[in-house]
Amino acid sequence: MTENTIYMEVNAPKIHQRIIGQLMMRLGMLYYLEKAIPFEPLPETMIDESQTSPTPDILLFDNEKKLNQVIIEISGNTGARRDFEKIKSLMLEYNVPEGFVYNYDTQQWRKYLLEKGEDTQLPSFCKSIGRDLNTLI
Repeated sequence: MTENTIYMEVNAPKIHQRIIGQLMMRLGMLYYLEKAIPFEPLPETMIDESQTSPTPDILLFDNEKKLNQVIIEISGNTGARRDFEKIKSLMLEYNVPEGFVYNYDTQQWRKYLLEKGEDTQLPSFCKSIGRDLNTLI
């Protein structure tokens, strides 16, 4: 007898995917169409292509220098704190200058700068592209 079992993984809630889609669409327009930002937005892309590595929800990549510039994680209340620790760790390990976590339950951003630590003054402003990420969702 042939087993016809289909295995499905639990992915992310619709709101999580919706926010990634909005950010990708708007960042993509800024990069591909308007040429207004210098870094290419990539969804669920490995930070280190030479080996199996973590994949942030969105990665802004400098194609000229071949460097990761910004990582963004989208989360709800239950994962936001853990995701903030995750981006800090990834930034240190892979030398990524800016990182963000957006909590869709509270509609708040948290930002971490590699050189300075957490930025509570402008938590949704991405210095690397000169844009307020909150205006893109």
